Amino acid sequence: MFERNEISRRQILASMGGGFGLLGLAGVMSDGGLVNNALAASEAISPLAPKAPHFAPRAKHVIFLFMNGGPSHVDTFDPKPALEQYAGQKPEELAKDYQRTVGKLFPSPFKFRKYGENGVDVSELFPNVAGVIDDICVIKSMHTNIPNHEPGLLIMNSGNSQPTRPSLGSWLSYGLGTENQNLPGYVVLCPGKPVVGPQLWGNSFLPGIYQGCHINNSNLNPQSVIQHAHNSYLPPAMQRRQLDLLQSLNREHFETRAADNQLDARIESLEMAFRLQFAAQEVFDLNRESQPTREAYGSGQFADGCLVARRLVERGVRMVQLYYGGGQPWDDHGDIFNHRNHAKQTDQPIAALINDLKSRGLFDETLIVWGGEFGRTPWSEGQKGRDHHSRGFTMWLAGGGVKGGLAYGNTDQFGNVAVENPVHVHDLHATILHLMGLDHERLTYRYSGRDFRLTDVHGKVVKDLIA
Repeated sequence: MFERNEISRRQILASMGGGFGLLGLAGVMSDGGLVNNALAASEAISPLAPKAPHFAPRAKHVIFLFMNGGPSHVDTFDPKPALEQYAGQKPEELAKDYQRTVGKLFPSPFKFRKYGENGVDVSELFPNVAGVIDDICVIKSMHTNIPNHEPGLLIMNSGNSQPTRPSLGSWLSYGLGTENQNLPGYVVLCPGKPVVGPQLWGNSFLPGIYQGCHINNSNLNPQSVIQHAHNSYLPPAMQRRQLDLLQSLNREHFETRAADNQLDARIESLEMAFRLQFAAQEVFDLNRESQPTREAYGSGQFADGCLVARRLVERGVRMVQLYYGGGQPWDDHGDIFNHRNHAKQTDQPIAALINDLKSRGLFDETLIVWGGEFGRTPWSEGQKGRDHHSRGFTMWLAGGGVKGGLAYGNTDQFGNVAVENPVHVHDLHATILHLMGLDHERLTYRYSGRDFRLTDVHGKVVKDLIA
């Protein structure tokens, strides 16, 4: 008989000399032509290495254009003539089972027209988006659970109204990895912070490497973007030696402990930070784009964010989420006419993003999602504002295997309740995962004695939206 000595995967890697450190260097240097077997090995063992989907995907990447605050459906994509007919009235049916104050019906001050081959309704707020409406599937029958920002933001981003679950982007990174090991799998562009903040792109109980990497896109100077990762004191080779030593100590410490997600995340994040300081120099440098491309997107932080989103998915990032602004800018309680300015800042960049992706052959593999945490009431708050509304609102999808030129579902005559083909947030998440090649019921993670998933015990794929 002989004694069996088992060693862990991490011990094997540590005994190979360079471990993750050497492999990380190979990943950085590969862009310079120094491709070798170590890079292939790093991709095989990295938690962000590309993973096989459950079935053939329709899309490879997601760009979520998040209109935080809640855009009004009856002022953007869901016109309601009955609001004109009953303007100033307060029908009893609206107040029934509704816990918030119901005001007087308030017609949209914006004109609507039908666009595209199928005559999809679009407000005057979005003339450029109207020009690409044949590429867009408008879902008019969205609904969610609670008409308050915190739970609304949380369920739209993580499938649960409590701040205890991983975000959509974290689930996608966990399930599919990413195609570029020098960039995070999930990037969040947000100039500031929404009401809830980092929990909207957090990993929760998933390993920390899958959390969203937040970039403040109010200043997209490459040096500003990577200021916390950039080392201006040591050349890359010396940084590599320093990091190898630190990582070897971290791994030795890790082996003496029980499973420690935080320490494991720190080990992986240090490697990502080292690689990111070089990769970010290129991907966030918008001066590398042609002048016609820059002009097509327009100016402003949202326009620049759309262009960066395209550059990120072009380089293999799995999901990019672009917030319209910090705080809750679409939350127009006092004056719905403020929607005009929000739309002006987003209309041209969104249309340019769709056209740019199409011209580069990326549109069919990139799923674009547009919307906020809920909609706004068809009645007024004060004289000319609108309150939060969760029972019926609009979002839209484009690219990535979605039917274009389609208006799906409907709300009632006032825009109050989703009555035709209602789509819950869980259904939206199930559909997004399906388009990415993932079965929402099979994408699970065992934590605290049970298997968790993005859609919990809910959700169905809305197959009518899929081309």
